[in-house]
Amino acid sequence: MFTIEELSKIQKRKQLIDIAHQKNIDIQKILSKIRYEEELRALQAELVNLQNWIAKKKLRVAVIFEGRDAAGKGGSIKRFTEHLNPRSMRIVALAKPTEIEKGQWYFRRYIKELPNPGEIVFFDRSWYNRAVVEPVMGFCSNQQYKNFMVQVPEFEHMLYEDGIIVIKFWFSISKDEQKKRFDARLKNPLKIWKFSPVDMEGQNLWDKYTHYKEQMFSKTHTTFSPWIIVKTNNKKTARLESMRYVLSQFDYIGRSKAKTTILPDPNVILRYYRYIEQIDI
Repeated sequence: MFTIEELSKIQKRKQLIDIAHQKNIDIQKILSKIRYEEELRALQAELVNLQNWIAKKKLRVAVIFEGRDAAGKGGSIKRFTEHLNPRSMRIVALAKPTEIEKGQWYFRRYIKELPNPGEIVFFDRSWYNRAVVEPVMGFCSNQQYKNFMVQVPEFEHMLYEDGIIVIKFWFSISKDEQKKRFDARLKNPLKIWKFSPVDMEGQNLWDKYTHYKEQMFSKTHTTFSPWIIVKTNNKKTARLESMRYVLSQFDYIGRSKAKTTILPDPNVILRYYRYIEQIDI
């Protein structure tokens, strides 16, 4: 291990690495965490620049995070937003619909949450609940599901024509990794609130989820509103690369001076297409 005297003399990372090599100390995990935090900080700074530009241009931006339970949607949204100005940013995570909302047009409760001019809205799940979760869990009728699948491309085309920029992420996680994260939640008193009986049903109904997920992609992936697949078995990588993707979609002021690359890794971030290699099949 390092002595207090050795640590007190270290001023640069290279000195730490040199001492670790001399003493045969494995610090790869530490270095990996340091690199992650440096990249995260740089990308969050770029997101602040992007937000300022969006506010000045009066753009309306909605970023949708979808995916199976424990795929890392909430954690990514937290890193996206933790340094943004709350005056021109919102996180939307709607609870189950009220009795009144159940009697309204399905999209109405989401329309109220769409971004205002100069605002970014992050949707922690969205209207796509009706494409996957609701039919799998029996929360909607077959006719309601069919109506939604017909209407959603038209709804999103109206948003596109009205100038709302919609980015749709699907966070893709393997079945084994999902199980590991469920087990970790149950053991962590700070995260147990995230776990519900519906979550474990996601494991039991894995193939049914896959079926509806593929139906959703085939019917709602369009040129004007494409699905972007994010491989999330590595949470930290998924966070960084999804940030890069969002940044890469805008020609904002200062983009060329970014202190890190804003081009996403194509091995982690890719557009959906029918024969794409997925990890949550």
